[in-house]
Amino acid sequence: MSATTAKPNTIADANVLTKYKAAADVTNNAIAKVLSACKEGSKIIDLCKLGDTSIEVALSTQYTKDKKMSKGIAYPTTVSVNNVVCHFAPGPNDTGADQVLKNGDVVRVQLGAHIDGFATVSGNTVVVGASEENPVTGKAADAMSAAHYAAEAVQRLLKPGNKNMAVTDTVQKIIKSFDCRHIENILSHEQKQNDLNGEKQIIFNPAPAQRQAFTPCEFGENEVYMIDIYVTTGEGRTKKSELRTTLFSKTGSTYQLKMKAARVAFKEFSKNSTSFPFAIRAFEDERAMRLGLIECVKSGVVQPFDVQEEKSSEVVAQVTFTALVTPTGVSRITQGLPFDTKVIKSDKKIDDADALAVLASSTKVKKPIAKK
Repeated sequence: MSATTAKPNTIADANVLTKYKAAADVTNNAIAKVLSACKEGSKIIDLCKLGDTSIEVALSTQYTKDKKMSKGIAYPTTVSVNNVVCHFAPGPNDTGADQVLKNGDVVRVQLGAHIDGFATVSGNTVVVGASEENPVTGKAADAMSAAHYAAEAVQRLLKPGNKNMAVTDTVQKIIKSFDCRHIENILSHEQKQNDLNGEKQIIFNPAPAQRQAFTPCEFGENEVYMIDIYVTTGEGRTKKSELRTTLFSKTGSTYQLKMKAARVAFKEFSKNSTSFPFAIRAFEDERAMRLGLIECVKSGVVQPFDVQEEKSSEVVAQVTFTALVTPTGVSRITQGLPFDTKVIKSDKKIDDADALAVLASSTKVKKPIAKK
């Protein structure tokens, strides 16, 4: 499709595609730095700062001639350790910010960057101190293997014409092979410019009521998806943590805020025209922002991303990536560290024939052979 006929703001437009790929390079480099820094003695707050700073520095060299183009963090760096599942993006004074990693800790890192509102996000799991000489085994290896192969299957099933519930069912089979469960009712979304929560969705491990009410959809060419895989060795249910909520995003709703602190806070985080999540630590006066956010949340103009926890005896593994659905196949443009079976050693195997067939398939779309 030519630039003149391409649908605006989709990857059918070469300029949009280039921005996605440039943002993906920033995201991939940033998460690689953070994951590599997850070593014994590292502090969570330092890892968060490393991720955010890496994104900001890298973006400063992108599209420098267009001063009006928005660029920034599409997902603040979160570092969630052991039974803290997700959304832990502390400021320097928050409880847990100075937690020091130790060997054997299971660490999930997530972050993202955007250029002109075209966002890419990556999330990955590492075990501190793991190596070929000290491999990951047991529950951690099972969860990490399940998450890896589930993500591989999703990439192959996002092809144009496929249905979202087929993804749901295949992921369920793969994860079950490792005696794990996906955390209940986790959604993956189609994304648009300035928005990570598009209309089309994929649900993982839905409860019966959610499955029955869920809207089926078909994937189409030139769509972009943010895929969230969260595998647990537990029952699949999490609870809100006592750790302070520090991650928020605008909802798009409007409300006449009454408190001056709320109006000031809303004006401050509205300087960014996107609806991407933001962390309180990004603002100079964290105390004032936190005070102002109280009314913003109660009135529904901002939604909180509460920190979630699993039982301390269980292990959670995450794989998050941005996928481009093109006419020729599905491209996974964000990655964490490569999955290494010499380091991650599960003794369990996938035995479902349908799931194995999906994993053996190509990420490319087979074009029909023209008749002579």
